[in-house]
Amino acid sequence: MSAKNQISIEIPQAVIDTVTQKLLECKTALAPYVQGLTDKERQVMFKMGDKTIATVQKTKRYVESNPEFIPAYMDKVEFLKDEAVLTQLDPISNLAKQITTDVTDTVMLAGSEAIKQALFYYGMVKEADSKGALTAKPIYDDLKERFARKSSKKKE
Repeated sequence: MSAKNQISIEIPQAVIDTVTQKLLECKTALAPYVQGLTDKERQVMFKMGDKTIATVQKTKRYVESNPEFIPAYMDKVEFLKDEAVLTQLDPISNLAKQITTDVTDTVMLAGSEAIKQALFYYGMVKEADSKGALTAKPIYDDLKERFARKSSKKKE
């Protein structure tokens, strides 16, 4: 019995090496300018979306054309810097999300197909072991922990 194969590709190692190198170059180039956040910081922070980005960009234009409305407690210089970084990095963020989604989906699909095939093989090895095939026993013993089903009953 054969499973439906949805993906059948071979990525040359040279392509993997090139992509990895270029991604490392991107990470290194951006490292001095990007900043990580903790989960707690992410929870309490204002969230940006397409509408919010457009609002910030529109506000920037008004700040520049009508500076008389800038409140004394607003840091115009920092606002303009923040808006510039937002505008610069947003397209990069979008591209990175597209790449991440494509790669993650491909890994999921290839992984799903690979584990199905591995289960077929394991099933045959298990059956061969149960029939007394001596060469199957060490393979079965090695793989059975990987394919053992977790008990759904909680231990008391």
